[in-house]
Amino acid sequence: MRVLVTENFSQTCEIAAGMIAEVIRNKPDARLGLATGSTAQGVYPYLIQANKAGEVDFSRVDTVNLDEYVGLAPEHPQSYRRFMNENLFDHINIKKENTVVAEGVGDIEANVREFRFALARKPIDVQLLGIGVDGHVGFNEPGRVLYDAAHVELLDESTIDANARFFVTRDEVPTQAISMGMGDILRAKKLLLLATGENKTEAMKGLLLNEQIDSQNPATLVKTHPDVTVIIDKRLAKSIGYAY
Repeated sequence: MRVLVTENFSQTCEIAAGMIAEVIRNKPDARLGLATGSTAQGVYPYLIQANKAGEVDFSRVDTVNLDEYVGLAPEHPQSYRRFMNENLFDHINIKKENTVVAEGVGDIEANVREFRFALARKPIDVQLLGIGVDGHVGFNEPGRVLYDAAHVELLDESTIDANARFFVTRDEVPTQAISMGMGDILRAKKLLLLATGENKTEAMKGLLLNEQIDSQNPATLVKTHPDVTVIIDKRLAKSIGYAY
């Protein structure tokens, strides 16, 4: 596991975007595994800038997102499909038909099957990841067992609390999501995990400071991957007690 410590969150995002762009330059028809949330949101402006500058071409790229809320239609202001359109896809030369975000409404079981089929079509060349305060990646929440493949996940109270800021009231936050499984994530050729904020300290301690693999901290499973880069800023590194 390679760990990079940056000066600040902005530098973290710039470095991550550069690594994703390099994957595309080396493989113009790459498949990107993408994420939502404030961490990923910091990365996408750098990819947009690179595309507009002619430094990276998305015309042959396809993407698949980690997850989507159950119960939110694609046009809902807080759906992850809308997030991706507004924060990335609408601003680069990618074909929307080449972007996969699970469908959160309708026949959910059928949507999970369709999502699994989409994931199986082509390997992910690089998967962008954030980390939740409870150590979740995607919406793989801590528990006695974790899932290999895409599934419906019941969201932890801590996850609902963390996402409540995006909704008018906490009661509006969905309690379930369709998520890639941990196996789906670990089958990506390269993992890129970004973290910032002192509220991630305990989860990141489990990832960086011991050798345990713990289903109560799903992020620890990325230690088993042969090509993973973790990027944190100095403030978080200090909070963790990580020496660099």
